Amino acid sequence: MTLRKTKIVATLGPSSSSEEMLARMITAGVNVVRLNFSHGSADDHIKRAEIVRAIAAKLNRPIGVLCDLQGPKIRIGKFEFGEISLKMGDLFILDADCELGTQDHVGLDYKTLPQEVKEGVVLLLDDGRITMQVDRIKGNQIHCMVLSGGILSNNKGINRQGGGLSADALTKKDREDILTAVKLEADYIAISFPKSAADVELARSLVKKAGGTASIIAKIERAEAIENLEAIIEASDAIMVARGDLGVEVGDAAVPGLQKRMIRMARAQNKLVITATQMMESMISCPIPTRAEVSDVANAVLDGTDAVMLSAETAAGQYPLETVQAVHRVVMEAEKEYLSQYHAQKLDEMFVRTDETIAAAAIYTAKHFKVKAIAALTQSGNAAQWLSRADAEVPIYALSPDKYARRKLTLHRGVYPYPISQDDKNRDEVLQEMEQVLLQQKVVNPGDLVLLTFGEPIGSPGGTNTLKIVKIGSVKQG
Repeated sequence: MTLRKTKIVATLGPSSSSEEMLARMITAGVNVVRLNFSHGSADDHIKRAEIVRAIAAKLNRPIGVLCDLQGPKIRIGKFEFGEISLKMGDLFILDADCELGTQDHVGLDYKTLPQEVKEGVVLLLDDGRITMQVDRIKGNQIHCMVLSGGILSNNKGINRQGGGLSADALTKKDREDILTAVKLEADYIAISFPKSAADVELARSLVKKAGGTASIIAKIERAEAIENLEAIIEASDAIMVARGDLGVEVGDAAVPGLQKRMIRMARAQNKLVITATQMMESMISCPIPTRAEVSDVANAVLDGTDAVMLSAETAAGQYPLETVQAVHRVVMEAEKEYLSQYHAQKLDEMFVRTDETIAAAAIYTAKHFKVKAIAALTQSGNAAQWLSRADAEVPIYALSPDKYARRKLTLHRGVYPYPISQDDKNRDEVLQEMEQVLLQQKVVNPGDLVLLTFGEPIGSPGGTNTLKIVKIGSVKQG
């Protein structure tokens, strides 16, 4: 059985809310579902999470839940008739005091914007589709000249070219949404528009205070985040290459190089990375992807991303199932060409952690000795994470008694989590159960050689410290 290493994150929405569609998408290859807190109520998200987990249990598949906070998205207000048309050279006013927009002006939800821009600054509206240059500031009004026009409708976003807006990463709404995410037992919480490591650390403290255990994902989508990238990655459990707003702030031409740099840096720090935004955008209304989209997804895989994420394609598109199937096909083909960079990067390094040392030894052994798989007995999932970072050429089966650890491992490249019980069992009994689980899942056959990593004594928390080669079917029976 050929397994897909790179994971698929799918955003839920009107197109993917039915139990039938969710079951079909999960069967087609979705590993993690994303709940977009920019839309819907707390009750909506809680209900969706419950449905997803019920389906996952029925299908006997672990599925992670990622809650994506809205963040300080700076937006214009509403227009009297819903939208206007602007052309190059038009004069237009962004007015913090305006309640309902007209052809000449519109309101702002970010009331301090007039104090944060100055003459000559370029503002990008609706993901850069419309650009305006600030001509002058008059009180709470920003007088602009349109550089490139188009249709401007209600509540579109505003970015400043080059970044520099001071909005806090965690709004009042985000703080409330963290409580909702903790209530529904989110496995991952994504922070939108963090500028520094302090934003990530604040989010982590709020999650912990609320009693949550979710891992923190930093979405890299501000110019300032690029300047503080290393520190942000270090403070996070994972990053998301959020190419939409990032491309608006730094320029579209800079995004491909930044994507490669971010994936490289995240992997170097042993952190997870998700590549997102417009991966299969045309499939919102078309049943097949463009060749450019196929290449985009494949290149993210070749760069070493842990996961690719679908947004509107699965949330509101006409072909959510077909999109997941298409991504699965593309990823499977791309992984045939993926070459691990681990050995070139790591063989000359000194390790400071026992579990990383065991992971490196397992990877080296798997490369030079004919084994079918690596099985990691793990309480927290850390052992499997190290193995994932090391780019194993064989599948990594993470066997854990902790359902929360198993759900988090759904995002790790090349890792496949399964439940195992270690309570009141000695080493031989646990190894026997490991064999039974792998045989039941039909991922190994009697006589196969498997590398086993675990910590001794069995069942006690602590780092992995043992590497063992076992032949399936030869473990001593209890």
